[in-house]
Amino acid sequence: MDSMNTYLENIAYHIIPGFFRLLGCLHRVAARRISTIIGRIWFVVDRRHREVALQNLTLAFGSIKSRSQIRCLARSAFSHMVCILFEIGWMARISKRDFSKYFYIHGLHHLQAAYKKGQGVLILTGHVGNWEMMPLAAAMLGYPISAVYRPLDFKPLDRFFIDLRGRYGAKLHAKKNAMRPILKGLKNKELIGILLDQNTHRNAGVFVDFFGRPACTNEGLALLALRTETPVVPLFCMREGDRFRVEFGQALPLVRTGDKEKDIALNTRQYNRALEEIIRRYPEQWFWVHQRWKTRPKNASVNEKPIETGKTVP
Repeated sequence: MDSMNTYLENIAYHIIPGFFRLLGCLHRVAARRISTIIGRIWFVVDRRHREVALQNLTLAFGSIKSRSQIRCLARSAFSHMVCILFEIGWMARISKRDFSKYFYIHGLHHLQAAYKKGQGVLILTGHVGNWEMMPLAAAMLGYPISAVYRPLDFKPLDRFFIDLRGRYGAKLHAKKNAMRPILKGLKNKELIGILLDQNTHRNAGVFVDFFGRPACTNEGLALLALRTETPVVPLFCMREGDRFRVEFGQALPLVRTGDKEKDIALNTRQYNRALEEIIRRYPEQWFWVHQRWKTRPKNASVNEKPIETGKTVP
């Protein structure tokens, strides 16, 4: 049985790149139009993810947007996620000479200033825009980059993404055993990318504000910054028309009060604020189908689902 599974996985592994190459052959205008159609169909037929997206968008924007606006935004978010698949196929075909044609850089001086400190740079990012483009952007700018990631359950697809990111020189560190390679990478003056916009278990997280609501957020980035004093620079790759805006934010100041738990919470709150800011600017380009507020603090409203305890910062 194991040999049969391995055989089938090998077949799937060779089919997946062909599938993405096929998607990448479509003209980008046609790909966006098809993405819009598929996204709208997905929005209609996938009730579970539709409800998660609508609930999340209501939590984030319910006080400033109408129901119809939120529904329209959710449909756009579904189309955006489909478009990423086409862009992955397209990305696998482009070369360095195409960089200036399709990408423009904003805020590079923030990264340059942080990198000059000689400690490497911790890159704060999330599932907003097309995050798969970031290893490409860093490589084309000449910076060595690694990223912490959670391996996909479907091994052939996981192998495909490892190969894709590795094509541009990015190294991947599985989240479970990432600390040692991260510290080694920082010693080698690498950029270390960490996605921080997903729900986590209370044992690995701290509750800090995100869109006005406590969100259990992984505390690993704050721990690394406090331990190593490495600069933390936000980086996002957003779709703007026919091009991508690669945006580096200003290095986030390290907060130290002498209270470790408070320091973790305050720094993590800064990171969530940077993520929230970019999502507010490009709300249709975030991963709204993820249950970001799934884990809830002990003092949640009586109308909310009971959850486990955790540290909370307003």
